[in-house]
Amino acid sequence: MAEVQDGHYDSTSQSTDSLRVEPIYESFLCPLTKQVMQDPVSIDSGVTFERDAILKYFNECLSSGKRLVCPVTKMELSNTELNPSIALRNTIDEWMNRNEAAKLDVARKSLTSDSMESDILQALQYVDEICQRSRSSRQVVRRDGLIIMIADLLKNSSTKVRQSALETLSSIAKDDNDNKVEIAAGDNIRTIVKFLNHGQTQEKEQAVSLLFELSENKALSDRIGSVSGAILILVGLSSSKVENLLIVDRAEKTLENLESCEKNVRQMAENGRLQPLLRLLLEAPQREVRMNSIKLLNNISPYMGQELADAFRGNFSQLSSLVKVIADNNGISEEQAAAAGLVADLPMRDSVLTRRLLQDGAFATIIKKVTRIRQGEIRGGRFVNPFLEGLVRIVSRITFVLDDDPDIIAVARDYNLTSLFTDLLQMNGLDIVQIVSASALEKLSQQSKHLTKILPAPSPGLCFSIFPCLSQKTVATGVCRVHCGICSARESFCLLEGKAVEKLVACLDNNNEKVVEAALAALSTLLEDGVDIDQGVMVLCDAEGINPILEVLCENRNEALRQRAVWAVERILRMDEIAYEISGNQNVGTALVEAFRHGDYRTRQVAERALKHVDKLPNFSGIFSKMGAQ
Repeated sequence: MAEVQDGHYDSTSQSTDSLRVEPIYESFLCPLTKQVMQDPVSIDSGVTFERDAILKYFNECLSSGKRLVCPVTKMELSNTELNPSIALRNTIDEWMNRNEAAKLDVARKSLTSDSMESDILQALQYVDEICQRSRSSRQVVRRDGLIIMIADLLKNSSTKVRQSALETLSSIAKDDNDNKVEIAAGDNIRTIVKFLNHGQTQEKEQAVSLLFELSENKALSDRIGSVSGAILILVGLSSSKVENLLIVDRAEKTLENLESCEKNVRQMAENGRLQPLLRLLLEAPQREVRMNSIKLLNNISPYMGQELADAFRGNFSQLSSLVKVIADNNGISEEQAAAAGLVADLPMRDSVLTRRLLQDGAFATIIKKVTRIRQGEIRGGRFVNPFLEGLVRIVSRITFVLDDDPDIIAVARDYNLTSLFTDLLQMNGLDIVQIVSASALEKLSQQSKHLTKILPAPSPGLCFSIFPCLSQKTVATGVCRVHCGICSARESFCLLEGKAVEKLVACLDNNNEKVVEAALAALSTLLEDGVDIDQGVMVLCDAEGINPILEVLCENRNEALRQRAVWAVERILRMDEIAYEISGNQNVGTALVEAFRHGDYRTRQVAERALKHVDKLPNFSGIFSKMGAQ
């Protein structure tokens, strides 16, 4: 039988010859294409051709300058008029319909699992061919009940049959919503999805192509997304580096269709495809949809911060939309709290995003809100605490890039961040705010030794040059004891000048270990190399901070705290007076011995030095020198 090619029957094909019921007639064939004509027309010579074929012939003659003759009779033509052969076209259509109906009946008998594989494949091939002819042909296939029969073949034991069934169903589904719905009946979608994960390459190709056709129907998009694992598999295929390009392309286009359902968009975000959900921030016409999108992104942001950052870098307007939500002045909403948490979870050291937030004026707006909340001017019910926590974390971004971008130093000065975070240390009950504030003060304080203004040394007087032993060291008025220069909270982020030391010491009494660890880390910047350590110890003494630090060491709450406490105590014990006083404290000695015995290599080294300061080093000390000699 003739094979359908681009809507034509090819008289030379034998693919479904055995299914032909009524023979083909020579008058149905175009002399040029040898295919059954769909739009027969006659020319001046009286011969009938397919319209497109004879028009192509005429154009070739005109463009090449050849004499215009009939391709069959070679008779010279006086014109190029085309006369539709309506009667012949109707006869051909009737012939096609009779043959299709008869052959579908023959094919139906082969579309069962009991038939031979070759018969099933031949029947599927014919159905595929007839469906490619026209939409009306696809409707006939549905009315004759063939869709259910073909869908049942998806569970056939033959790989060739399953693959052919998938291909045929794709042809049946094309541009016909009724057919799509019938194909998707029962658990057929679930069966098709399984091919994506377990099928061979050709089965995957046909399965994802069929899913693409089905996903063109919005109602079915929701059903596809509801199949467990469907979106996860499609996301994996769309980003695959090993699958062939057809599979990747069809998976991508299927996901684009599935984006029409909000539920699917949320699933995509949970599986790493973030852009559809981010687009809702800009395009969602309903505030509720936008809020749900932000809430979901906030839920996944702790686990996908880098992916979100990459997405925002590709479309800064989405980040700007979040800033606008945060800046809204109509109280404090759940949406604002979620937006603040989302932005706060972005990678802190991403200077590109930090600069974008600066450009959008985000930090100025957020600091104003933080100040107003702190002063009680803004009240937001149950959302005020998570909102404030998110805002403080966003502002702390600035302190993470102080080393990378000198211009950020000026920003921290403009916003007087040392004073801001010092005030926030007093937000008792808001552990996250205190943790973030103490950590920010640590990073700011680490810059102080570089930012303090060192005064030039005074010129020695005549008395000093003659009798140097009689002269005393001159100390400039207003010089910071710790940083040995002119300091201030705003300009050099000095903890001492910013009155932060006492507040950090108070945090050492917090029940939350993370608050204690952050506060101790900030206080330790007064004891690090590059500052006057003795004066740093004296500052801690003045703030009554020595005993709380010793208590942190003795409590030994966790390894991280012990490491920080051992380091700080060793620095404190470098002052002989304090070392002498503490040498009688049995609890401190025991804590240092425990650190010496059970800490990591670095902690044990520091603990050994601390024990030497108080003359309580166990008799098995010296192991580090031995280890270094090996």
